[in-house]
Amino acid sequence: MHRALNNAENTDVTLADEQFLLEKARTDPAYFGPVYDAYYPKIFGYVFRRTSDYDLARDITADTFLKAVLKLPGFEWRGVSVAAWLFRIATNELRMYYRHRKYESTVFSQLPEAFVLEQKLHLVFEQERKAMEAQMNDFQDFVKVQDALLRLPLAYQEALALRYFEQKPLLEIAEILGKSEGTVKSLLSRGLEKLKKSAL
Repeated sequence: MHRALNNAENTDVTLADEQFLLEKARTDPAYFGPVYDAYYPKIFGYVFRRTSDYDLARDITADTFLKAVLKLPGFEWRGVSVAAWLFRIATNELRMYYRHRKYESTVFSQLPEAFVLEQKLHLVFEQERKAMEAQMNDFQDFVKVQDALLRLPLAYQEALALRYFEQKPLLEIAEILGKSEGTVKSLLSRGLEKLKKSAL
């Protein structure tokens, strides 16, 4: 059996692992598990840093992975990390939220009530919430930057968050946003100028 499946604790998924797992997951979603384990913290962190809202970030992240699983049958491997695909889905979910200023999760409404309300699951969520909120309280400078970022047009928010919060290279940002590298560079440059002006 494949290396990524042999070790449930392993979260280092290579491109070769991803290709194998995604091809297998087309017919057996269980193969998506190692991909979920590897990228859930990154996607959740990205969404939480964009929203500062634990419940919203949890819902958007859950929907991101649900939509990824639902799209698996039509997913075409292009040799690019699945991270870019997942960040693109999450970014689209964030766009919907910021355009309408509300978000309705499709995941938790589809789960059986007994599962959603299970005490153990709520305990996990509550522990995760406290950890994330404590982390935010430790980084007040980040919170100030985030507040300024939220006042910018959405296109600048996306590019700046991916570059400076998530440390993504230009090529991957272009892949996530569906834009050229030149456009991404322009968004970053103009976005930084706008951030500086808002800080004056």
